[in-house]
Amino acid sequence: MGRLLAIDYGRKRCGIAVTDSLRIVATALATVPSGELIAFVKEYVGREKVDEIIVGLPRTLSGEPSESMRYITPAINRLRKELPDMPVTFFDERFTSTLAHRAMLDSGVKKSDRRDKGAIDRMAAVIILNGYLDSRAGGAMG
Repeated sequence: MGRLLAIDYGRKRCGIAVTDSLRIVATALATVPSGELIAFVKEYVGREKVDEIIVGLPRTLSGEPSESMRYITPAINRLRKELPDMPVTFFDERFTSTLAHRAMLDSGVKKSDRRDKGAIDRMAAVIILNGYLDSRAGGAMG
C-alpha cells in the first residue's frame, strides 16, 4: 500500500502532507513555492510509493467553489498531465487554515512560530489529509 499525499495549494506556496505507508498517520512534509510544486511532487513520487494525491478544494460558506479555483485548476491540470497515472482527488478544505491556526494555538506553539505561514500551510495539508482519511473510513469527522 502506498502513501497518500495532500496539497494545500496557495497562490504563493503550497503545504504538503503525507501518510505513512499504512495510511494511519498524516504528517506535515514540506512547504514549497507554488511554482516548484510539480517538480517537488514528481521527485517525491519518484522515490516514495504514492497511490493518490489529495488537493484541498476551497469552497465558499455556501459550498460553491471559491474564487481561488482560478489559479488552482490550471496548476492541478498541469500536475495531472505530468503524472497521468496518478489519481488526483479534490477534497473540501473549508476552514482548514483556521483549524490549522487553532491547532497550533492549542498545542502551545509560540506566537513567533504561528506567524510562519509555511507552518500553517503544512498544518492545513495535514488537516485536509486527516479529513480525507476520516471520510474514507466512514468517520463522523469527514
